[in-house]
Amino acid sequence: MTNAATVLIVDDEPQIRRLLQGTLTRAGYRIAEAGSGRQAIEALADVQPDVVLLDLGLPDRDGLELIPAIRKQSRAAVLIVSAREATEQKVTALDLGAVDYVTKPFDTDELLARVRAALRGRIGAEGGKASITAGGITFDLLDRRVMRGDEEIHLTPKEFAVIAELARFPGRVITHQQLLAAVWANDYERHIEYLRVVIRNIRQKLEEDPAQPRIVVNELGVGYRLMGT
Repeated sequence: MTNAATVLIVDDEPQIRRLLQGTLTRAGYRIAEAGSGRQAIEALADVQPDVVLLDLGLPDRDGLELIPAIRKQSRAAVLIVSAREATEQKVTALDLGAVDYVTKPFDTDELLARVRAALRGRIGAEGGKASITAGGITFDLLDRRVMRGDEEIHLTPKEFAVIAELARFPGRVITHQQLLAAVWANDYERHIEYLRVVIRNIRQKLEEDPAQPRIVVNELGVGYRLMGT
């Protein structure tokens, strides 16, 4: 699925990463992996994950130390997957900002349910809607689908990321800088020309008349808004 949510797996055990990678890929998610805390921090900017599955027993630093760092650099929901069973560890992880805690060994169906719950919680925590309709098109941010009736409209990952930012807050102006910061990970990529190209492509796919857009509209010199219902 082009618009699949991205899950970053942070675990130093290759067999656990393989298990999670296979389970999540079959469920339709895109996957990135890291075997250490350093690799995890580097991956945040590169892949912009929606959910981080974080082991606490990493070789270079304790996973608990990573939770605030992840939350500072990313809007991803942090879900702990660890062999540590002590209540104190669980409470500390949740107090630091993790949204859930799964103990190894885990049931894969339960883990997938926890991932779905984490995605729902992330959307809600940002104060946005999980699904809206605009111009006869439904934007489902949880399942990451854009539908015109029974027909799915295929967007590139960048196109979906931009429309998702707009769809979370229908009718509200989202500034150019907000969109650039949310969608383009690296500062050197944050050029308004890139955003304009993506908006133009989105309009070609969504609007009846891209030259006179009614769904994604300009606020001259400020940003864009999605005219939802």
